[in-house]
Amino acid sequence: MDRTAQLTARVTERGIAYDAPSTAPWSASLHVRAARVLAANWTGGSTVPSRSLYPHQWSWDSAFIAIGLRHLSPLRAQTELETLLAAQWEDGRVPHIVFSPSVPLDAYFPSPDFWRSSTAGRAAGAPRTVQTSGIVQPPVHALAAWLVHRADPGLSRARGFLARVYPRLATWHRYLLRRRDLGGGGLVSVVHPWEQGMDNSPCWDGPLARITPAAPRSFRRADLDHGAPEDRPTDLDYGRYVRLAADYRDGEYADGGGEFAVEDPSFNALLIASEHALARIAAELGAPGAARHARAERLTAALVDRLWDDASAMFLCRDLRGGTIRERSVSGLVPLLLPGLPREVAGALAGTLRGPHFAARTGLVPSYDLRGPAFEPNRYWRGPAWFNTAWLVERGLRAHGEKAAADALRTAFLHTAGDSGFAEYVDPDTGKACGAPGFGWTAALTLDLLHDMDGAMETGEEGGDRG
Repeated sequence: MDRTAQLTARVTERGIAYDAPSTAPWSASLHVRAARVLAANWTGGSTVPSRSLYPHQWSWDSAFIAIGLRHLSPLRAQTELETLLAAQWEDGRVPHIVFSPSVPLDAYFPSPDFWRSSTAGRAAGAPRTVQTSGIVQPPVHALAAWLVHRADPGLSRARGFLARVYPRLATWHRYLLRRRDLGGGGLVSVVHPWEQGMDNSPCWDGPLARITPAAPRSFRRADLDHGAPEDRPTDLDYGRYVRLAADYRDGEYADGGGEFAVEDPSFNALLIASEHALARIAAELGAPGAARHARAERLTAALVDRLWDDASAMFLCRDLRGGTIRERSVSGLVPLLLPGLPREVAGALAGTLRGPHFAARTGLVPSYDLRGPAFEPNRYWRGPAWFNTAWLVERGLRAHGEKAAADALRTAFLHTAGDSGFAEYVDPDTGKACGAPGFGWTAALTLDLLHDMDGAMETGEEGGDRG
C-alpha cells in the first residue's frame, strides 16, 4: 500500500473525519472499523482502553492510542497526551491511571479510594484536583509526542504543543533516571508488575513469591465482572499485587524500600526510544539535543551490559533482590526497536523471533516462551499475543532491515486485529480473542500500520493523513 495514495471511504462519527487509504476494500473497511473503536472509547479529553474493563485513562495506553489517533485527528492525539500529562506529580512521575470522577468507585479496582493519591502522595507532589494511582507505566510518551507532532507540524507549532509538553516529558525522564536507578547501573527499575505493563508475566513469579498476599476478603476484583477468570490473573497473584501497591502507598510512594525491584528490558528500551524522541523535540524547539542522544546511547550500552543473555539470545529481566530471571518473555525482544543496538544483538533477536520459543502459528509474537513451563495461551501476559508488543517488534524489525519479517508480522497483526474485533489480546496459535473487545491500542496501532508502511520512527519522516 502506497502511503501517498488517494484517500477514500470517508465517514464521520462524533466529529472525526476518517480517511481510509483507497487500496483493497478489506483495508478500507479495517480502517473504518478501527476508527469507530476509537470514537466509541473517546471521553471528551482522552480515550479509555475499554468502556467496560478499563473505564479510566491509562498511561501507556494513551501513548499508543495517540500514535494511532494522529492519522485521524492530530488535534485529538495532542489532547490525549496533554490530558494525561496534566495529572503528572510534582516529583515527575506520570501515574499509570488518571481516574474519571464520573465513573463509580466499584467499576474498577484498585479505585481512587485505594490509592489515596492526594493524601498518601502529598509528599511526592500528587495533584489535588484529580485522583490518580501512585505507580507508573512504561515511558512511551515522548516517542508518541514526537510522532503526533510529525503528523501535522503546522497545527502542533500553532498550538505550541511541543513547547508545552516538553518540560513535563523532561521531568518525567528525570524522575525515572534519578529516582528509579535502584541497581546503580544506570537502568530504571520497576517497583510493581503493573508498572512494567506486562502485569501477569511469569517473569514476576520469582520476585512475587517473596510477597505475602493481601487477604482475599480485603478487596473485590472488578475485573472478573468483565473478563473470564481463565483469562485473568489468579486470586493469589492478584493478592500479591494488592499487597505491593498497598505497601508502596503506605510508604507515601517513596522509592527504593520495597520488596519488588526489577530491571526490565522493555521498560528501559522504551525509555531509550523516548530519549531519542525527546532529543528531536528539543531540536525542534531550538534547544540542543545532542546530550539526550548521548544519554540514550549510554543507556543502550547499559541495557546490553546488564540484561543481554548470550545463551538465550535475548534480553532477560534482572531481579535486584535475586539476580537474573531466566524466563523468556516478549519484553526481551522489544529492545529490537533501538537504533543503537549492536548489529550482532539485533541479528540474534531476529533469530530468536524465528525460533521455537516465539514462532507462533498466527505469525504474532507470544508474550511468553511457547515452550516455557508457565505458558498459558489465554491467560493475561502468560502466553497470549498482544498488539502493542507486536507493533514494537514490527517497528524494530523494519528499523534493522528485516523487511520480510516485518512485512509478515504486519500482515498477521492486521488480519488478526480485524478478525478478533480488535481484541485486547489473542491466543498466539489460534487467534482466538481474549480479554476486552474493541480495545483502544489495538485499534489505534492497526491504523498506524495501515498508514505508515516505512516504520520511519527514528528519522521522524512520518507519513499519514490530516484530520
